[in-house]
Amino acid sequence: MAENEETVMAENTGRRVVAWASVSMDGCTSGPGGPAHDQWLYEHAGQEQTSAYFEGIWRRASTALLGRKNYEGFYSVWPGMTRDPSMPAQVRDLGAWIDAVEKVVFSTTLTATEWENSRLASRPLEAEVEALKEQPGRDIFVMNSASIIHQLLRADLVDDLRMAIVPSVVGGGLRLLPDGLPASKWELAETTTFAHGAVGLHYRRP
Repeated sequence: MAENEETVMAENTGRRVVAWASVSMDGCTSGPGGPAHDQWLYEHAGQEQTSAYFEGIWRRASTALLGRKNYEGFYSVWPGMTRDPSMPAQVRDLGAWIDAVEKVVFSTTLTATEWENSRLASRPLEAEVEALKEQPGRDIFVMNSASIIHQLLRADLVDDLRMAIVPSVVGGGLRLLPDGLPASKWELAETTTFAHGAVGLHYRRP
């Protein structure tokens, strides 16, 4: 199916909320030392096959949901990388998408957002997502913001859960699926095996 046909289908059949994260074998999106010590994650993200796989996900989205930490972290890095001609084309393409996509930021401390095409959410998370799903557009993408994914799972607002299981055990940290989430059933839509040992999993709500 051509990309423009996929776009029309996405805009005409209702927007899906797609949550994405890379996790360790013990289920963490970040280890006990925090992002500064997540070498396992950066090595995985730096693989060419990882970039190609991830591109197949983000290109389907027209809105990104971010928490404050991810927003500030991405904003401190991506504009510069996007404009750096020494960066690989896949990195610059992702950076251009992050610049251009609608970015909705959830924060109780930020008073403004400076990044282009970004705004603070005007409603609580659940209400904001419900409103976005009523608007035309492509997927609503939660990019590795574990706190937002937790809230959306509790509210049963995640349509697709996509993760890459990285072959590392970190021994604790921020879990993608913490205790206390409500019971739910999912269908396996796709699996992808990476040459460096990671496995991509795509689950959908039935």
